[in-house]
Amino acid sequence: MADSATPVDLRRGLLAHLGGDFSAAEALYRHAMTNPALAGLAHRHLVLLLEAQHRWEDALKECRAAVHREPGHPELEIHLAISLLRLGRYAEGWPLYETRARLPAGSVRPCLPYPEWDGRPVSSLTIWDEQGFGDAIQFARFVPALVGRGVEVSLIIRPELAALFSGLGATVIPAQGQIRTPVSDAWAMICSMGARLGVTLENLAPTLPYLSAPGDRQKKWAKGIAPGRRIGVVTRGKRLHENDANRSLPYEAADFLQSLPGAISLLPEENGLPITDFADTAALIDRLDLVITVDTAVAHLAGAMGKPCWVLLPYVGTDWRWLHDERTDSPWYPSLRLYRQPAAGDWTSVLRAIAQDLPEILKRNR
Repeated sequence: MADSATPVDLRRGLLAHLGGDFSAAEALYRHAMTNPALAGLAHRHLVLLLEAQHRWEDALKECRAAVHREPGHPELEIHLAISLLRLGRYAEGWPLYETRARLPAGSVRPCLPYPEWDGRPVSSLTIWDEQGFGDAIQFARFVPALVGRGVEVSLIIRPELAALFSGLGATVIPAQGQIRTPVSDAWAMICSMGARLGVTLENLAPTLPYLSAPGDRQKKWAKGIAPGRRIGVVTRGKRLHENDANRSLPYEAADFLQSLPGAISLLPEENGLPITDFADTAALIDRLDLVITVDTAVAHLAGAMGKPCWVLLPYVGTDWRWLHDERTDSPWYPSLRLYRQPAAGDWTSVLRAIAQDLPEILKRNR
């Protein structure tokens, strides 16, 4: 490929990539990068190609180079942030993660007469909900620590999480209709807590559990589940999620989990139970021996409650918070065990591992 690169080379690279011929795709992308008019796009596709092969360090190197090539590109900067966070390099990744505010579909940020929090000591702080339910549950772990420092925390949160978060020690304000925004020293987005508090893998303290079902929900569910060993199961996430095709289970795999002895679906539309919000889900989880779930908010909830939970992770598009391939545990949630696909679409190996491990935990929980 000594000739000058053309758009045809880039298209051939894309076709090879989609067809699974990664070696040919890489050669074509790198050739396309020699053409300044194609270089940016080809470089971005090269990063995705390397990630598809789980060549994380190579992908990180190329992502850094792509950001250097196109400085100020928010999609590239957030991609670099996620690459760093996936590898556990939080100190470098958190500042870049703030780039999400500049994305076209970024979190809606409040317009308030007091400043955004920069991490310095404050007496009062308003924290705003953002992103997915799982994100909010993950970063809510830092609220009790702030309250423990004497900070008066107000949480503006989606109604589905309001009752669940009522035990964090903060003033919880459901984000619905017209709300009265409290006057605080500063405000922050909830997913900025890691950056503002200087969180690293080394100082991520196991402050668990930090969420539990409110007392009224515990009473509601006291007789809602038949006695015996019970396994909560979640086989799919929201269809609108960008990686749902990879993270949700196909029918046969879902049927295997739902057929386990004592299995009960934690999806309201499947179990017919009166689950109205995450406080109900927490009360239900509290009565279970184990939760087995794909990568949804339920994994975060079970982890935040300290409940044994097995999380089924896809090979393609694995979320950054579960770190890299070698990890079968989570520093965020010590009660979680991670089961990763060894190859794209291979749920069979994951289910085989679960079937092998299940007798041990059921015997232990008798």
